[in-house]
Amino acid sequence: MAAAMPLETIIWASALALVAAIVLGYLIAFRRRLRRDRERAGAARLRGNEQPMGAFPYIDPAICIGCGGCVAACPEKVLGLVGGLAVAVQGSRCVGIAACAKACPVQAIEIAEGDLRGRADVPWMTDQRETNVPGIFVAGELAGLALIRNAVRQGRETVHAIAAQLAGVERGDPELLDVAIIGAGPAGLAAALTAVETGLRYAVFEQQADLGGTIYNFPRRKLTHTEEVELPLYGPLRRSEYSKEELLEVFRGLLDKHRLEVRFGHKVLQVIADGGLFHILTVGGAWRARRVLLALGRRGTPRKLAVPGEELSKVMFQVRDAEEYRGQKILCVGGGDSAIEAAMGLARQAGNQLTISYRGGSFNRVKAKNLETLDKLVRRGKIRPLLGSEVLEIRRGEVRLRTAEGEITLDNDYVFVLIGGEPPFPFLRSIGVQLGNELPAEARSN
Repeated sequence: MAAAMPLETIIWASALALVAAIVLGYLIAFRRRLRRDRERAGAARLRGNEQPMGAFPYIDPAICIGCGGCVAACPEKVLGLVGGLAVAVQGSRCVGIAACAKACPVQAIEIAEGDLRGRADVPWMTDQRETNVPGIFVAGELAGLALIRNAVRQGRETVHAIAAQLAGVERGDPELLDVAIIGAGPAGLAAALTAVETGLRYAVFEQQADLGGTIYNFPRRKLTHTEEVELPLYGPLRRSEYSKEELLEVFRGLLDKHRLEVRFGHKVLQVIADGGLFHILTVGGAWRARRVLLALGRRGTPRKLAVPGEELSKVMFQVRDAEEYRGQKILCVGGGDSAIEAAMGLARQAGNQLTISYRGGSFNRVKAKNLETLDKLVRRGKIRPLLGSEVLEIRRGEVRLRTAEGEITLDNDYVFVLIGGEPPFPFLRSIGVQLGNELPAEARSN
């Protein structure tokens, strides 16, 4: 009879087997993640969206230990592990939240702004965000960076730069504004509050009937990222997410408390330079100002499909309250975050049949969090995606589309066209402001 294995040997063997199983499992998962991140990086290069559009995580390879904490922390899936180090595999998705930098145990990551001055969709700006037209400045969404935090910071910093320029200037004319602020979104509001702090004479001109800019047009109860941001004359917004309604309540409270000079319903028609000053012409009157701050959004007039039937009353260009639509056959058109968020909100309402049409082959411009939620709704049958499709005609009770399999017709009650807006480039050019790619190369570097 063979001798029984000693108990101590059995314990050690079991422990070693357990450790081997854990290590093997980790190695397998690690290799899968490396392979997946390499594939993501390759796909991003093919699509051309691996480069930064504004904010960007700069990773010091001499310090990075490849732990992957930053990869897990980033909600937009910007980072991945390639070759044992963290790299930005989808840089264009970075919006500057900085969760990766906070998660890095060795401080190997810094969030910085790329040089936006050569971009075709952003005005050329100096480091103080002054455009090629002396005296006209830019802040917020128009300056090329997303996030409320960025807009607030830029509005505050730009007004400080304007105050420094005007230091010592004779300001006897009570009718002459020190700064005319165009737009009452987060950047414009922060600029107005900073003007109050610094004692500048100002006025804000807003074409809509309420504060908030782009936020005002968000769907009801939409959550927005802020990260911690310091609002002038208010203090910090400490939470990472606020609903649309909560933010607007804060903004309106500041408007009332400080009696901010905001002129609602005053769409600016022209800005005319005149001997170092500016004439501001709006639908409600005319003003003069020493400086102008463009705190405009980038969406402008909604883009249209230019197809027959788009003039029908059932065609909408934004979703304010998804709960108004129940038991409806709905088509959402678009492949960005606005379209996806609207589709998800509508799909959750009782009885809705939701189809989303996008001409691209994948939703590669969508935030990672939205994409994960969308996938769940698709698997549950709440949303039917039609990738590689195009709307051909909208009729009263149906919509005709071209798909990879041929033309199809869908029963339909409502169509939401959410394909972005026409940026305010014609307005910028009318006042002489040039985009980053419109200046000679030698001027961009100055």
